[in-house]
Amino acid sequence: MFPSLRPLVGFRGARLLQRDVDGEVEVVVETEWDSLDAVRAFAGDTLDCAVVEPEAQRVLARWDGHVTHHAVRRSISR
Repeated sequence: MFPSLRPLVGFRGARLLQRDVDGEVEVVVETEWDSLDAVRAFAGDTLDCAVVEPEAQRVLARWDGHVTHHAVRRSISR
């Protein structure tokens, strides 16, 4: 999915988080966008519905159908 996001207008970056839980691997994807309009151009008007590409669906046991959006108010780096 990440390569298909790179050329999108308003896409800033993404992170893939992973942890082992009860013998399974849990994955969390965080994406960063310039605005909700940029997200809307990618995901459509229903902003709380997850976009899970068919390739990802084939390798995931299950996934959340909904997403949440948050504004970054402060960020620090080293």
